[in-house]
Amino acid sequence: MKIFRTAREMRAWSRAQRAAGKSIGFVPTMGALHEGHASLMRAASERDDVSVISIFVNPAQFAPNEDLDQYPRTWAADLALAERTGIDAIYAPTASGMYARDYSTFVLVGGVSEGLCGASRPHFFRGVATVVTKLFNAVEPDHAYFGLKDAQQCAVIQRMVRDLDMGTEIVPMPLIREEDGLALSSRNKYLSPEERKRALCISRSLFEARAMLEAGERDAAVIKEAVRDGMSPTDIDYVEVVDAASMRPVDEIRGPVFVAVAANVGVTRLIDNILFEPESPKS
Repeated sequence: MKIFRTAREMRAWSRAQRAAGKSIGFVPTMGALHEGHASLMRAASERDDVSVISIFVNPAQFAPNEDLDQYPRTWAADLALAERTGIDAIYAPTASGMYARDYSTFVLVGGVSEGLCGASRPHFFRGVATVVTKLFNAVEPDHAYFGLKDAQQCAVIQRMVRDLDMGTEIVPMPLIREEDGLALSSRNKYLSPEERKRALCISRSLFEARAMLEAGERDAAVIKEAVRDGMSPTDIDYVEVVDAASMRPVDEIRGPVFVAVAANVGVTRLIDNILFEPESPKS
């Protein structure tokens, strides 16, 4: 397994693979890898001829009061998991290598980035879009795999790639949960045993919302109220029902939607969602 620290080294290796007729699959990560990441890594290893992950805790997507310094860094465990899932190369640049002192170029994606996490963390998607652009420029992947736990992030990257004619195919992958239903997240490491138990109300509320939708409920306000009630043990940031493509809130559920939530449990911010796709009326 190769490890590259600079964009020049990474790009040279990728171009050599492509010259040999190989496709490149890519999974961007910030490390602290878990089974959710592993599912993406296995998909890249299985679908593409060679597979790459990045490990880079991106300072551009953290506000000054957020957890950049505390974000878990587990390099040895990450390397072991990458090897077990068949990854061929790791791109692990330094912050100074990614962002020069006078760095001043950013990527802004309108529309899909403006609600949900974009409303409460206005810096976030600018940082995500910028770093993913830089990672794509270094790795030059054919396919990039993103988990739908971060459904809005996936939508932002899909829109960016489409609008800028980047040529990388974005492959959305299912959200992975722990056995008790908690959505897998690197930030779960922050939760105390009591907080982790309390956090289960998030997934339980979403599962109840899914049951309501499957039973025929189509009023988004009713769904949101039920989810908010279920998540009352947390400090709720948002509960929204949004169109799956535009990420815009809907009042009536007529097509695919995400029921998307964010909340703090203690000092830990967690996000989660369910995708609901109503059946088309039979003619």
